[in-house]
Amino acid sequence: MSTLLVEKKRFQKSLAITFAFVSLLWLIKIFEFATGINLGFLGVYPREVVGLRGIFTYPLVHGDFFHLISNSWPILMMGFILVHSYRKVAVPTFLTIYFLSGILIWIFARGSYHIGASGLVYGLAFFIFFSGVFRKDVKSIALACLVVFLYGGIVWGLLPIQEGVSFEGHIAGAVSGLLCAYFYRGVDLPKPFVWNEEEEDPENVQEDPFWVRAKKEVDEVIDQVTEKITEEETTEEKSKRSIEIPIKGSDSISDWEVKYDYLSKNKKNNNKNES
Repeated sequence: MSTLLVEKKRFQKSLAITFAFVSLLWLIKIFEFATGINLGFLGVYPREVVGLRGIFTYPLVHGDFFHLISNSWPILMMGFILVHSYRKVAVPTFLTIYFLSGILIWIFARGSYHIGASGLVYGLAFFIFFSGVFRKDVKSIALACLVVFLYGGIVWGLLPIQEGVSFEGHIAGAVSGLLCAYFYRGVDLPKPFVWNEEEEDPENVQEDPFWVRAKKEVDEVIDQVTEKITEEETTEEKSKRSIEIPIKGSDSISDWEVKYDYLSKNKKNNNKNES
C-alpha cells in the first residue's frame, strides 16, 4: 500500500471520528429543541452527589445553538489534529480531558450547573499548544502556532469577566490539557532529522588518488624484498652483499638510497667456529 493511500485513509478516519462526536452534540441539542426538554440538569453541580453524574454528561449539553456552534468548529478542528497527529495518545488524552475537567469542576467550581463542551475546547487547545512546547519537534511546534493563530483569543475565557460563562470549566479543561501534554510529551516522537546526512553508496565509494595507491604499492614491494633478503642465504664466495631498494614511506618512487648489508649465515657460522 502506497504512502499516499495510507495518509488518505488516516485523514478520512480522523475526520470521521471527530465529525461523529460533533454530530452527537448536535443530535442531543436537536432532541432537546424538538421535545422542549431542558437537559441542563445533566451538567456538573459542584460538591453535590447528584452533580457527580454531570462528570459523564456535561460536555454533551448546551444552553442554546449559539453556544453549540461556538464549540463545534474548534472541536472539529482540534479534534482532527489530535486524532490525526497524536494518534497513539489521542484516546487517553481525550478521555482524560473529558473526565478530569469534570472532576475539577465538581471540586472547585461555583454552586451552579456547568454545561457545554467548552472545557474540551480549552483542553484540546492547551494540549496541542503545550505539546509543541514540551516536545520541541517541528510538527508539534507548527500545530501549536496554528492553534495560537486561530484560537489565541480564548485565553480571555479563563478570566471571570463574562456573566453566565463557566470560566471554571475553561480552567479545568486547560489544566487537563496541560497535564496530558506534559505526561505524553515523550510518546510517538518523530525521528530526529539530521541536516546533510547522506547514506553511503557502495557504488560511489571514493578510492585513494593514484599517487597514494602507488605509494602503498611501493611500500608493499619494499616489505616483500626486505623479507626475502633477510631469509635467503648468500653464496660462500661473498661474505657481504649490498642491495639498493626504495626508501619505505617516501613520497617519491625514485629514491634508491638505502643499502642493506648482511653476512651470509655460513659466514657467520665460520666466524663463530674460528673464535
